[in-house]
Amino acid sequence: MFQDLSVEDMLKLTDQNKLSLIDVRSPSEFKAATIPGSMNIPLFNDEERAEVGTLYKQTGVQAAKDKGLEIFSAKLPSYIKDFSSINGEKAVFCWRGGMRSRTAATVLDLMGIKVYRLNGGIRAYRKWIVDMIETMPVKPDAFVLNGNTGTGKTLILKQLESEGYPIMDLEGMANHRGSIFGQIGLEPHNQKMFDALFIQKARAINHSPFMLFEAESKRIGKVVLPLSIIQKKEQGIQLFIELPMEERVRHILDDYDPSMHHKECLHAFQMIKNRIHTPIAADIEAKLSAGNYGDAAELLLRYYYDPRYEHSYMQYPEDQKISIAADNAEKAAEEIKHLLYKKYKLSAFQQMGIQA
Repeated sequence: MFQDLSVEDMLKLTDQNKLSLIDVRSPSEFKAATIPGSMNIPLFNDEERAEVGTLYKQTGVQAAKDKGLEIFSAKLPSYIKDFSSINGEKAVFCWRGGMRSRTAATVLDLMGIKVYRLNGGIRAYRKWIVDMIETMPVKPDAFVLNGNTGTGKTLILKQLESEGYPIMDLEGMANHRGSIFGQIGLEPHNQKMFDALFIQKARAINHSPFMLFEAESKRIGKVVLPLSIIQKKEQGIQLFIELPMEERVRHILDDYDPSMHHKECLHAFQMIKNRIHTPIAADIEAKLSAGNYGDAAELLLRYYYDPRYEHSYMQYPEDQKISIAADNAEKAAEEIKHLLYKKYKLSAFQQMGIQA
């Protein structure tokens, strides 16, 4: 018979890479929010789940169970095959540790495949996440990347992360770039998914002496940042990145790929058009419409985004901010590494597995 796992025991095993998590909910439920690192092997697809749910409401519990069993029985061979291909310990979960995960765990056990079931399901995990958001301190010293739009802050963070530096990619967790154009080409995460990714990362880097993240407002796309990271932002060392305009424009074009998202760019521009001096707004719109994206991006940076960032440098005392001027994002990342080397002992980098 299968065993139940608490959220805490599940996390201990996943932290040690000893457990694979399988979400047996429908694909749309999985897409909306799940436990980070999970895979989806659904008991029912979205249409089947809707059919069973309708029967439950209109006819009753037994009719819904009978239909569910009929649907699941037909896909049982492929279901067993999917689980058999996963090596090591496995745990299944559904919304509240109810019928779907119980059915999956029971059938798999009968077929000789041992699995655990997450007690309370993703609802219990969500409660744990909310508790952690409210109570877990974010311990490392904060180095906060500021700078005008297009200065490659996300690119710098990704380069540092690839070398083992402890970073918090808040925009990556939100799946949104944090501007009116921020969701172009992306599907923003909801608060549940963001919170789960945030806590996963915070737990992973809380032992580090420092961390790096980009300066953000309290909201990114659909999500609101935890108070703990907002406080860290205000207390941290502010790194102000400065890059040449041509580099900034190149980053914008690389990130947003406007030729592939022409209509979305025009639509987003309409939302800020009235905030820009009329002749310049007309010029930007004409250039966007004509596909002259480089010139349009430069005008947007000069006349819309740059003025909005001018106040950010002045709101911090001099001893809390450092300016980093570089030819490109790669060189800015090197400057940041040198700064960190000077501040922290070699043993700190060795502890994190970073080649200093």
